Amino acid sequence: MTTRVIRKVGAGVGRAAVLGVRTGIRRTQRFPALPDLPAGRVLDLPGRGEVFVIDTGVPEGLRDAPTLLLFHGLATTSYLTWFSTVDELRDRHRVVMLDQRWHGRGIVSERFSLEDCVDDAAATLDALGIASVVAVGYSMGGALAQLFWRRHPERTAGLVLASTAACWKENLGDAMFYPVLGVANDRFRGHYRARVAEVRAGLPVVPDLGEEMSTWAWAEFRSTSAWAMPEVLGALGRFDARPWLGEIDVPTSVVVTGRDHAIPTARQRAMAAAIPGATVRETPGGHASVVFDVQRWRPEFLAAVDEVVARLG
Repeated sequence: MTTRVIRKVGAGVGRAAVLGVRTGIRRTQRFPALPDLPAGRVLDLPGRGEVFVIDTGVPEGLRDAPTLLLFHGLATTSYLTWFSTVDELRDRHRVVMLDQRWHGRGIVSERFSLEDCVDDAAATLDALGIASVVAVGYSMGGALAQLFWRRHPERTAGLVLASTAACWKENLGDAMFYPVLGVANDRFRGHYRARVAEVRAGLPVVPDLGEEMSTWAWAEFRSTSAWAMPEVLGALGRFDARPWLGEIDVPTSVVVTGRDHAIPTARQRAMAAAIPGATVRETPGGHASVVFDVQRWRPEFLAAVDEVVARLG
């Protein structure tokens, strides 16, 4: 009985989320056209699993250009988070990004952990022969970028953190929500994983990049199962970088979304203030500015990347 209720709730949440994305795509006038995206491929990481990786390669004539490692946001994929900016980034940088565990074409492990995600990224760099990167993260990806520095400091030349925070559990509501979620996850994780694996198994090896914008975005969004969200949110609720933010010793730039209700702007600013020497750039939109307010968000984000790269010397 309980499982049937969970299935109905999960299916309802999934349908509502998909409808919201499609409605947003059709109604907004600022949604960018789908650019000519770089192709991805499946890469086998021994002992870890198969990951879907996009690697743009070294730009012609810019052999010394730094590599950017892009971490995507919650409930999305690498393409869906970064499609509006990757075209400009790859003109001057080598760009590497991968679908994280329980997202899109990522690894479906027994359970989701942020630590596994960043170690997957490090293993991907090993496979591609890349020594160090500027770690770039949006929302959940910002937590992963911070953790990448923490676990792989010798490979992290700089950080760009956008619409993100150092901790997801900061107020009384959070303190009540995440423990309850953790209990539910411990009980139903096997069910969640089975549904995530089912969606993953039904995906083509690589996505079709030649479709119309709304059709492509809808398919890409649906490639991440709604059943992944409780498990991933539980992991984010356990994340807390505040004890070690002050130890970050690489050039860092923070892009703040000024009207963000998903990750409150005050949390974003507090994170930036705790990182020694971090520069801050602010955009006026909300949490989905990377897609729905891209004309105002993208220039500040690209400037933040340029700031960090310039400081690499």
